[in-house]
Amino acid sequence: MAYYRRVGDVPPKRHTQHRDETGRLYYEELMGEEGFSSDSSLLYHRHLPSAIVGFEPWEPPDHTTTPNHPLRPRHLRLHALFPGDSWRDADVVTGRRMILGNADVRIFYVAAGKESPLYRNATGDELVYIESGEAVVETVFGPLRAKTGDYVVMPASTIHRWLPQGGEPLRAYIIEASGHVAPPKRYLSRYGQFLEHAPYCERDLHGPEEVLCVDGTDVEVLVKHRGPGGIAGTRFVFERHPFDVVGWDGCLYPYTFSIFDFEPITGRVHQPPPVHQVFEGHNFVVCNFVPRKVDYHPQAIPVPYYHSNVDSDEVMFYCGGNYEARKGSGIGQGSVSLHPAGHTHGPQPGGYERSIGVEFFEEYAVMVDTFRPLELGEAALACDVDGYQFSWAAQRQGK
Repeated sequence: MAYYRRVGDVPPKRHTQHRDETGRLYYEELMGEEGFSSDSSLLYHRHLPSAIVGFEPWEPPDHTTTPNHPLRPRHLRLHALFPGDSWRDADVVTGRRMILGNADVRIFYVAAGKESPLYRNATGDELVYIESGEAVVETVFGPLRAKTGDYVVMPASTIHRWLPQGGEPLRAYIIEASGHVAPPKRYLSRYGQFLEHAPYCERDLHGPEEVLCVDGTDVEVLVKHRGPGGIAGTRFVFERHPFDVVGWDGCLYPYTFSIFDFEPITGRVHQPPPVHQVFEGHNFVVCNFVPRKVDYHPQAIPVPYYHSNVDSDEVMFYCGGNYEARKGSGIGQGSVSLHPAGHTHGPQPGGYERSIGVEFFEEYAVMVDTFRPLELGEAALACDVDGYQFSWAAQRQGK
């Protein structure tokens, strides 16, 4: 992300001596993507960031998947995954449950009440959407505050932990890439600045504003990484606390972006889903559906037309308002719909006609479109609503 930030104490010239008030050297760490050819930041540690004194295997949450075969659309009720007060014993890292995944992207959900362990995902960036609740996210770059409607964009290999706040469940929808996540290229100038037609800009991105500079010894960090046959985990013990950074600068760091700051692009007739795009990764995109004035041609039909998106599986997470196109299907707050490639989908029966003359939609949803088929995680199998695949026909017949 090519927007420079500087926090804390850094030297005037990179890769030069930087000392504390006693003359002791700080240790410079370059954290960068794509070798040394993409965005990076320089962090200055009080102690050696590479000093580990122990390690052992750690088993990440279940990543097992089952093919969606025979092919069918799905309705998943995510709130059913954490019934009653079970959220109180879950944390965002070890309590997350996998919904859907392929080689490019995995989607998890969690309702959490406990502080998480320190965690580093070395397989790719994480995009965490906060459905409800609040948290402080402590990172090696400094703390972030996250609240309902925020995305927390966490670069790969950033050591961090989640601290839920306020006594209510922290409900988080986690999109985990096998690479990096960024704003769509069409929103950016060739130098990386947001262009005038983009639905958000640099002012809407909020990075750390202070360092933590924590001291401690024999500190455990859970690391998810690539391993034989896919995903593996290791529990490292660091000699000194990794949050010993006195300052950093650069263009790679975690930040938050609120769905409420996304400015919808509308038109006289119905606009295609790419106008809702907010992020992109390798072989997938992420879109926001937010309250907006809808199509204003006198003959407009505001709900989406029926579509066969022949190259994509479409995943919609319904996180607020009333999603008009799914009315009557049983979908509500906390639902996920999966409409796979090979299935023509669109509004539920009656939605097409009902939308005529409507001027405004009041809805929030996060959509992920993938360019490889998604398989079902254990959580999807646990909260699948049978019968959704027939809901178009059942409604037409008045059932």
